[in-house]
Amino acid sequence: MINDPLKIFVTVVEYKNFSRAAEELYLSQPSVSLQIRNLENELGSKLMNRSSKHLELTQSGEIFYDYAKQMLLLYDKAKEDIDQLTNVVTGSLKVGASYTLGEYILPFVLAEFAAQFPTVDIEASINNTEEITQAVRANHLDIALVEGEVTYLDLDIRPLMEDEIILVVPNQHPLAKLPIVTADHLQDQVWILRESGSGTRSFCDKLISDWGINVKKTYVFGSSQAVKQAVVAGLGMALVSCWIVRKELDAKELTRVSIKGKRLSRSFSLIRSKNHEMSKAMEVFTEQLFSHDLLT
Repeated sequence: MINDPLKIFVTVVEYKNFSRAAEELYLSQPSVSLQIRNLENELGSKLMNRSSKHLELTQSGEIFYDYAKQMLLLYDKAKEDIDQLTNVVTGSLKVGASYTLGEYILPFVLAEFAAQFPTVDIEASINNTEEITQAVRANHLDIALVEGEVTYLDLDIRPLMEDEIILVVPNQHPLAKLPIVTADHLQDQVWILRESGSGTRSFCDKLISDWGINVKKTYVFGSSQAVKQAVVAGLGMALVSCWIVRKELDAKELTRVSIKGKRLSRSFSLIRSKNHEMSKAMEVFTEQLFSHDLLT
């Protein structure tokens, strides 16, 4: 393919590592190194300094990287425009999601999309909200689904759906026996929290601060799944999306506690960079996402 050497070069630059780039591209490291050397020979200039601890671009490499990114985008755009002559959706789609959406909603949406458009190459990334947002801003992802508040001016942000946040406690917890609790009941408790940068963590921190809750102790976990299991194991209480605990509530593995006069919710949003042109695959995926039954 005409764009293979360019794609290899760009991948090496973005991963700053030959081995990781080779794994990403399903190639051997010698093959990747050979392609970079061939590019340097063809251009008559060294593109990378490999002697330093971290791979660094030369001045020529920085210039070529910018053009290589543009050429790859143009190649994909040309291919999509040609495919549109026959109304075929092809190309690639790099979609990201924060953990709650990525683990409990995105797989179902992507499965439906992939079944309809099998020629689209799909790459999915899951991380906390801040990491996914920055990947979209850097154009490493085409589009993403995130939880919580995102306010960057260079992003196009579309509300997707409302997510209910609920309080869950271990079955043996004293609050599990109460039909309803107040903010006073939440004082001096052990809380299970997500890591900083998570949309759920931001929501919890704000609520605890707004309600003036004194926290006895916290345990921090890097995924919604881990938070849920920590509650089931009896480690403490947590505020979580209703999506992630439906099975455990049905199985009576933990207890939902109602808070007097409070219904907690936040927004799930679809985001993309304003300077990232919408491809046909992105357009169709977006249309399908907003018409999906999960949203209702």
